[in-house]
Amino acid sequence: MRGDGRHPQAGVVRGTNPYLPLPARIHKVVEENALVKSFVLELEDPLAAQAFTYQPGQFVMVSVPHCGEAPISFASPPHQANGFTLTVRKAGRLTGAMHGLRPGDTVGIRGPYGRPFPMHALQGRDLLFVAGGIGLAPLRSVILSVLAHRADYGRIIVLYGCRTPGDICFRADLAVWQEIEGVEVGCTVDKGDAGWQGKVGLVTSLLDTVVFAPERTTALVCGPEIMIKVVLERLEGMGVAPADLLTTLERHMKCGIGLCGHCHCSDKLVCADGPVFSLAELGGIASGCL
Repeated sequence: MRGDGRHPQAGVVRGTNPYLPLPARIHKVVEENALVKSFVLELEDPLAAQAFTYQPGQFVMVSVPHCGEAPISFASPPHQANGFTLTVRKAGRLTGAMHGLRPGDTVGIRGPYGRPFPMHALQGRDLLFVAGGIGLAPLRSVILSVLAHRADYGRIIVLYGCRTPGDICFRADLAVWQEIEGVEVGCTVDKGDAGWQGKVGLVTSLLDTVVFAPERTTALVCGPEIMIKVVLERLEGMGVAPADLLTTLERHMKCGIGLCGHCHCSDKLVCADGPVFSLAELGGIASGCL
């Protein structure tokens, strides 16, 4: 799997200045937990909205006036009818400002940018998703895309870990997925509470509860960087080939289109060559990118 060869604007609405954000109106806000909200948006300009396309794993640069700009991955599948969904954790000035927005408000959108997950290459494969916290958001885009074309894929295993029960995102999705034939869902928290009746432990402990064939499995991993590193190392040790271990990286991005160099990782630019990479492309666990 290789990037777009320094053509990071592929997928961007044609005829627009890549540095000029387009206004997108918020149609719906879903509170996932105390620090995470999902925003359903649509570009205000009808022609731009009609031309706007993206793939799972890509991201947009989101801006709020006087509060800066940040990259946020799509949490929705491309076939979502009512615009697109971005899931945002309140962590700084920009994300804090977004958490104060309501339906009817607008934000600036640039993109989509980046190299997506290789959806065509995933066809016919068993898929193992391992997510931590808000890391389920970009994987949700893939999972919903796969479920929309269920016959094209093998087994689906979703393993999800959070610090506490209150940190769980996409509860409704998790409940629906575990009722689908051929889909296995495991959830754990680092620390339970009085009402938690599920598993307690790190997300890596869930790997001990599933049986899969590593030679026909592709794993997609997203979450805190240390969690990604540990899970990829564990899965490689279980026999999954580095080329079949996929993750999406986060780096401090300024331009989003491969020009400023802020998001460099070894010889790669995360915004242009990624953010989706296989472990083989990263050069292994010891590459310095994880």
